[in-house]
Amino acid sequence: MKRLDEGKIIEIFQKKNQRKSFVPEDVEVFRIGDELCVSSIDTLVESTDVPPQMKFSEIARKSVVSAVSDFAAKGVRPNFAIISVTIPRKVNSEKISELATGFAKTAKEFNIKILGGDTNEGKEITISVVLFGFAKKIPKRSGAKINDRIFVTGEFGNSAAGLQILLRGKKADGTFKKTAINSVKKPQCRLEFGVKNQNKFSSSMDSSDGLSTCLNEMAKQSNKQFFIDKLPANPKLFEFASKNRLDPVDLIFNGGEEYEIVFTASPRNVKKLQVFAKKSKINLIEIGRVIQGKGVVLLNNDKKIILKDKGWRHFK
Repeated sequence: MKRLDEGKIIEIFQKKNQRKSFVPEDVEVFRIGDELCVSSIDTLVESTDVPPQMKFSEIARKSVVSAVSDFAAKGVRPNFAIISVTIPRKVNSEKISELATGFAKTAKEFNIKILGGDTNEGKEITISVVLFGFAKKIPKRSGAKINDRIFVTGEFGNSAAGLQILLRGKKADGTFKKTAINSVKKPQCRLEFGVKNQNKFSSSMDSSDGLSTCLNEMAKQSNKQFFIDKLPANPKLFEFASKNRLDPVDLIFNGGEEYEIVFTASPRNVKKLQVFAKKSKINLIEIGRVIQGKGVVLLNNDKKIILKDKGWRHFK
């Protein structure tokens, strides 16, 4: 029997629910009157999402940030949350208190009201965060147009480097080591940038599964080619990769968990986006443009290569 992958599993669920086709998005929407109710769910699993060095407060924050990042990419402010937590019996009350404090502080950070949730016992920590918000419209993954510019709201590869440091003992200098580890343990997402600028996005997507996944999905849904001619990375990432015999392109495009917004925009909106980013201290990076064709092409060291989707996939 052929081994199931994430896509096949989703396909089975869709067929059983009598949906003939499934177009993936960052959020789900349904209409209530003149507004769209926007919802999403994101699940954190200890064995795949949590390095051993993370505090319980950091685990709680990461679970919420990963959900908020989906809303950020669509430019929607989340208003309410429901949280389901599975906890092993061995976890003591002090750790539970730390987890609860992490939820409370993160909810305050993003002005989200936690309505309630569910508590279960299991073999490892698992947290599912459901968010709800409202919008008039959202930018989809499919709206990229020829000659649009392609942007990201921050550097890529830091989190992949951080995991290499935390899990595999790779070496890094002090400044970059701190940046890389913080990107794993204290991730940021770009909610305000998304909310204030979503009307300038022709297409957009959360990058948490990896930049190569994101670019390929948006190019596919838009039926266009994404031509990438700039690597959005910290210069010290290349030093780190060289020192540890790692491929910097792999770290940048396939690592995942950056929680940045990847979006396309018309050239006429570029200046406004850059001005807002500068005022907000967002490291907005133009990485390429949309052209006729299919797939994603990367220009690196004067060579054009097909950038395949090698981001995070469950059951891979």
